[in-house]
Amino acid sequence: MDFNVIKDYLPLYIKAFMLTIKIGWIGIALSLGIGVISAFILHFKIPFFSAVVKVYVELFRNTPLLVQLFFVYFGLPKLGISISAEACGALGLGLLGGAYMAESFRSGLGAVKLSQTESALALGMKKRQLFTSVILPQAITLSVPAVVANLIFLLKETSVFSAISLMDLMFTAKDLIGLYYNTTECLFMLVIFYVIMLLPVSVLGSIVEKKARFKMFGD
Repeated sequence: MDFNVIKDYLPLYIKAFMLTIKIGWIGIALSLGIGVISAFILHFKIPFFSAVVKVYVELFRNTPLLVQLFFVYFGLPKLGISISAEACGALGLGLLGGAYMAESFRSGLGAVKLSQTESALALGMKKRQLFTSVILPQAITLSVPAVVANLIFLLKETSVFSAISLMDLMFTAKDLIGLYYNTTECLFMLVIFYVIMLLPVSVLGSIVEKKARFKMFGD
């Protein structure tokens, strides 16, 4: 292990890390928005839109992100639609994540016991009040473990961005290995930066999950 090599490469990894974080969290924000809207459509079984969302969820959950990125980055220009590599990465991650988030939120909404809905209606709650005060808070709490798992999954999926020539962490590591053959140092730094990116999400997610469970179940 040559620490002088690590010192020399550090600025390149930091730059790649910042780009990976930027695109990753933009994609995650997009996925949360798509997931919430899709979950509501599925839960309330809105005609036509429900069928469209089901097709979307199955399509994106059953195809690799790499294939989706290739379609967006190389396929859309054939149709006269050209977007940057960064936008492609964020969009691809958002669409993939949206499909997973939709199922996470939908399962949370569906897990709220019917008896609670019936009790709230018996107390005279209106449907909007029932949804915002009874169903939604519990659904969010029940969805936390799946959402946190999806966040970690999506951040790890950023490793395929290098396939569309984005100077992310993986691209930087492969490029430096190909140029200078410092494989051990490059892979070591790659692991360290992915740990820096993922570990805080995992720890914070566990804390949020425990607090959510305590608030709801008291254990």
